[in-house]
Amino acid sequence: MSTDLPSSAFGDVYGGPVLVEPETRRLDGVVREASVPPLAQPVRHGSLADLPFDNASAAPGSVVLSRKGPDGRWTDVTAAQFADQVLAVAKGLVSEGLMPGDRIAVMARTIYEWTLLDFAAWAAGLVTVPIYPTSSVFQTRWILQDSGAVALITETVGQAAAIGPERERLPDLRSVWVVEKGHVERLAELGARIPDAEVDVRRGVLIPETLATLVYTSGTTGRPKGCALTHGNFFAEVDNAIELLYPVFRARTNEEASVLLFLPMSHVFGRMVAIACVRARVRLGHTPSIKADDLLPDLASFRPTCLLAIPYMLEKVFNTARAKAEAGGKVTSFDRAAAVARRYGEAVEAQQTGTGPGPSRSLRTARAFYDPLVYRRIRSAMGGRVRYAICGGSPLGRPLAAFYAGAGIEIFEGYGLTETTGASTVTPPLKPRLGTVGWPLPGTRVRIAADGEILVAGDHVLRGYWDPAAGGVVPATPDGWLATGDLGELDDEGYLTITGRKKEMLITAGGKSVAPAPLENWLRSHPLISQCVVLGDGRPYVSALITLDQDGITHWRQMNGKHPVPPRLLVDDEELRAVLQRAIDEANKLVSRPESIRRFAILPVDFTMEAGHLTPSMKLRREAIMRDFETEVEKLYQR
Repeated sequence: MSTDLPSSAFGDVYGGPVLVEPETRRLDGVVREASVPPLAQPVRHGSLADLPFDNASAAPGSVVLSRKGPDGRWTDVTAAQFADQVLAVAKGLVSEGLMPGDRIAVMARTIYEWTLLDFAAWAAGLVTVPIYPTSSVFQTRWILQDSGAVALITETVGQAAAIGPERERLPDLRSVWVVEKGHVERLAELGARIPDAEVDVRRGVLIPETLATLVYTSGTTGRPKGCALTHGNFFAEVDNAIELLYPVFRARTNEEASVLLFLPMSHVFGRMVAIACVRARVRLGHTPSIKADDLLPDLASFRPTCLLAIPYMLEKVFNTARAKAEAGGKVTSFDRAAAVARRYGEAVEAQQTGTGPGPSRSLRTARAFYDPLVYRRIRSAMGGRVRYAICGGSPLGRPLAAFYAGAGIEIFEGYGLTETTGASTVTPPLKPRLGTVGWPLPGTRVRIAADGEILVAGDHVLRGYWDPAAGGVVPATPDGWLATGDLGELDDEGYLTITGRKKEMLITAGGKSVAPAPLENWLRSHPLISQCVVLGDGRPYVSALITLDQDGITHWRQMNGKHPVPPRLLVDDEELRAVLQRAIDEANKLVSRPESIRRFAILPVDFTMEAGHLTPSMKLRREAIMRDFETEVEKLYQR
């Protein structure tokens, strides 16, 4: 065990606490466990329901949220105003007969009302159950049935109408309210007759061990399971994240720290960051769409200092910027700037980890030259003030992480599950290791099992899974360790690298084990590729299904003097296949020959959540893909 590892203070740079490095354990010369003690004191009493009221008491005039109006303008919401709104809606829920412990489901995009309803429900002693607005009627009914929800709040009339025919199968569901019909405001009006003391009493009996939410895993196979997360789980997660990621939650200059949330609130990642922002009194905004035409104006008007992102989005930003440069005849300059940014980011990493002297004078000069030409434009597309991005969902990859670091956007890459209330590992400030997902979040232990599976322990790990047949919550970690199903490796300093998914490991007919994730992640970053599925389980060789990025394909054809055409007409395009073959040849350099992709097929359509091929967090549903494209798969193995 390494017990005397040095610590690195970053208080002089960030004004934050001491960065405590992991303690590691070895087995047969290999690091098998890494742990970091908590930076925040455990919460022993109270609940998340107290946060709006604590903020109102401590700093009533502090701006904690901004709400976008119909005219597109943002209206600031102070701590005192938010607490009043939470109290009013909580009293409305009480007036409608909801009792402590009742489950209330919320089906909405990323809107202001989501956070308001979350805290109001908790203040009324309720348990919130998020449902993705993209869920099918069957999925929605299953979650409502399994959770025993007594009330449902939808964003739209259409969502409420879709569940109407299912009401007879939902005997527990007594009320359905609709945000766009003004029902949240109506709840606040109905609560006027309820004394404030009723909510005070309900809040007063909540403790950290009280169930806060049932978050149903989207799942890549099978029916989703309800993860039972407590108020204490969220406190352990957000309090340590706030202390560790100090630059995100505390402005380094006179600029206020702010976060614009556009990832789904139904996913634990977005929900956790929203709670962290309220906890730290960081100005939080919501925007419901990730489509560029909708998102870019909101970024420009809100001007966040930090973004939540998934690798797909950061890849898209990079590829779009390069396409614009190519269209303007400046692609050579862009590629030089990208190379400079990567070298700069890697040099800074080396300096911070003590393995190099840092950027040379010539490299600093080159970066300064390209900043107004390339990097500033990328930052401007994100609102102009973005300095940090918290990235999760899948590995970002070293080249792209280095590029963004060199372009002036520090990436905090993390890894976690719904079961861990968000992140279990995260890139530590001033100690990045590009290409990894960081080291354990303070208060977390990470272990690598004999078969390579990642195990996690800590106070942020779920209480258990919801099982109504068993009378409530069934413990998930009898020995304290959560088996994640993911495969990974720890290096000598405790940084974790994700190498694949245990259930997704392929074993070829020749007995070769193949992890598809490295190949898929590399190919997905190509500007012409949207998604990639690597195949080969029980087959004589490895192959791949590829879907096309429509924007990238349109740009590529325009640059080659060709008219845009639908992807279905490009399946057998020899010129396109040659370009993609070169990309596959590059990807194959990452692996041995038995693991390399021998053949590939271009699909006529992209994978979507609506078609059931992607989870809401953009993970591949392999069984559905293999079923729906069985013909294309079989052709890859025909002689």
